[in-house]
Amino acid sequence: MTGHVTVTDEDAVRIIALRRPEKKNAITQDMYREMSAAIDTAQDNASIRCLIISGEPGVFTAGNDLEDFLKDGTSNTGTPRASNAIKFLHSLAHNAKPIVASVDGIAIGIGTTLLFHCDQVIASTRATFATPFIHLGLVPEGASSLLAPWLMGHQRAFSMLVMGHKLNAEEARAAGFVNEVVEPDHLEAEARKVAREIAALPAEAVAASRKLLKHPTEDLVRRIDHESHLFGERMRSAEAVAAFKAFFARKKS
Repeated sequence: MTGHVTVTDEDAVRIIALRRPEKKNAITQDMYREMSAAIDTAQDNASIRCLIISGEPGVFTAGNDLEDFLKDGTSNTGTPRASNAIKFLHSLAHNAKPIVASVDGIAIGIGTTLLFHCDQVIASTRATFATPFIHLGLVPEGASSLLAPWLMGHQRAFSMLVMGHKLNAEEARAAGFVNEVVEPDHLEAEARKVAREIAALPAEAVAASRKLLKHPTEDLVRRIDHESHLFGERMRSAEAVAAFKAFFARKKS
């Protein structure tokens, strides 16, 4: 365990919290592995009826830890890129338990796309959502190319995923992937309240109904894998190499 992800079971709710504030909760491959395990081990645990994914006060996640991510993402063409990240996405796709997301502050890249797999998203008034994949010469991931147009329509999805336009909390609610916007001080309590409400419902009926509402798992996995293949190709492209060099140059300056 890295200590950057905490997993706590409170009655029937499992809380998966990102705890790396010094790096704005940027997600490493080890963190992906820990989050994936927390989701996977909940599947056959009948006492866990709902999951919460949260960050720190003031920051959900800055997305991938790019230096860590590049170690796994620029290997040979035949090697799956960032296997722990893909395993986490597969865990989201296969997950049968309702997920509540509690979002405060920035949600960048995977911090936004993972929300499309959640069943209820509670955001604070200071939450912002951005998917700057194309600005890094990459493509969307996490089945977001399938889920975002389904949730918000092609034009909104294009603005966000391709043009990289950032949304605030109210804009995200209007777009359809945030359920409720609350003051930061009320966020944690509201997320737990929603999770407890879900956990109190008949579990088998919830699972069956949730499955009816979701895209088939095989469609999600197929899109995740297709995006991942393109993502890996793009990471080795001249555009992406130049974009990453520029990003790290700005970071050092």
